[in-house]
Amino acid sequence: MPRILIERFTVTADAIDMNGHVNNQEYVRWMQDIATAHSHEQGWPIARYLEEKTTWVIRSHYIEYIRPAFRGDELLVATWVAGMQAQTSPRRYRFLRARDRKTVVEAETLWVYCDATNGRPLDITAEVRAAFPVVADSEEIRAAIGAA
Repeated sequence: MPRILIERFTVTADAIDMNGHVNNQEYVRWMQDIATAHSHEQGWPIARYLEEKTTWVIRSHYIEYIRPAFRGDELLVATWVAGMQAQTSPRRYRFLRARDRKTVVEAETLWVYCDATNGRPLDITAEVRAAFPVVADSEEIRAAIGAA
């Protein structure tokens, strides 16, 4: 169960916008995809949330675009849980170019734990908290992703 999940992928033509670089909306999609993958790795696949009748919904995104990424670039994306409040949890993301480990994007999503039947926020259960250790140490993050 990785505290920090890292995935590697190559930017495809359909991710490119009219300016010739990765479209902003692609980062949001990739953030959601890796958050779901990390949840799965931590023992909480979508099926388990369905059984528990709970879900996570997004309250907000913050994205800082540091460098553009282009078609054919190989990117690394890392994610980790940065905190855990009563009903919310911020999750951070870092996108890096694989060839030089330069940061392309840094981002954070504030997730809200909810009752899937009515959409209302719920207190995050002890079981869910135990599955998602908070990573707050910048040295641990830097060591895991090898950022330049």
